[in-house]
Amino acid sequence: MEFTYFPPSDILKPYIRHYYIFHSTSGTTFEDVVFPSGDMEMIFNLASGIWSTQDKRNPLIELWGQITKPLDIQSSGSHTMLGIKFFPHSAAYFLECPVGDFNDQVADLGDILGKPVKQLHTQLLATGDAAKRIALVESFLIDRLIQGEKRSFRIDKVGHILKSMVKAPAEIKLSAIATQHGITSRYLNKLVYQHTGLTPISFNKIRRFQFSLKLIAKNDQPFTAIAYDCGYFDQSHFIKEFKSFTGLTPSAYLKNISPVNQLLQQ
Repeated sequence: MEFTYFPPSDILKPYIRHYYIFHSTSGTTFEDVVFPSGDMEMIFNLASGIWSTQDKRNPLIELWGQITKPLDIQSSGSHTMLGIKFFPHSAAYFLECPVGDFNDQVADLGDILGKPVKQLHTQLLATGDAAKRIALVESFLIDRLIQGEKRSFRIDKVGHILKSMVKAPAEIKLSAIATQHGITSRYLNKLVYQHTGLTPISFNKIRRFQFSLKLIAKNDQPFTAIAYDCGYFDQSHFIKEFKSFTGLTPSAYLKNISPVNQLLQQ
C-alpha cells in the first residue's frame, strides 16, 4: 500500500491541494471509515480493484462530496487510483452544479461531466507514467477552469471569506466577517454552502476536528490539552464533537488508527 503525492503546477496551486497516486497490490479485502476532511476529491480508478461506500460499489470515476459524518468504505482487489484533492471551496470552479448536492456521497463524475472526463479516464488507462498522467489531468482541469470563468468571481469571494474565518480569533462572530466582506450574514451562509457544501459553522468544526487528529497522532499530549489547543470549551465538548465525526471517542480512535485513514487525512 503506497501513496505518492504530487504538487500542482503554478496555475492550479490556488485550487488544488495536491494530487496523489495510490497503489495496492495485496488484493486483500478490508474495511475502513472515512472522516470529514473539509475537502472534496475527484478519483480515477485505474486498476481492477473494487471500492464500495456503504456497501454500494463506487464508479470508475469518483466525485467525493463533502463528508460530514463517518462514512464506511470497503475494498477488494488490487488498486491504482489517481486522486485530485481540492481546497474547501475550489471544486466549485470545475463543476457547474451546487457542490452541496454531493454531500456524504460518492457520485459518478462521468455522469456529471460527461464525455470529456470519460475520455480523460481512457487516456489515463493508456499510460502508466505518473508524470504523463498528472499532465493529462492538469490539461483537463485548466480547460474546465477556462470554461467556468464566469463563475469565478463568486467562488473567489468564498475563498476570501474562508481565509478570514481561518485567520479570525474564535470570538469574532460571522456577522463581523460578513460586514468585512460587505454582505449580510444570511448571504454569507448561502454563498459558503453553495460553493463548499458546508455551512460556515460546519467548516469551522471540521477544521478544528482535523487539527485535533494531527495532535492525537503525535500522542504526546493529554486530551484535555488537545481540547484546549483546538478551541473546544472543555474535554466533554471535544469528545462529543469528535465522536460525531468518527463514531469513536478520541481514546478509542488512538487505539485503532488505520494506515488508510491516516493517509486520507493528508
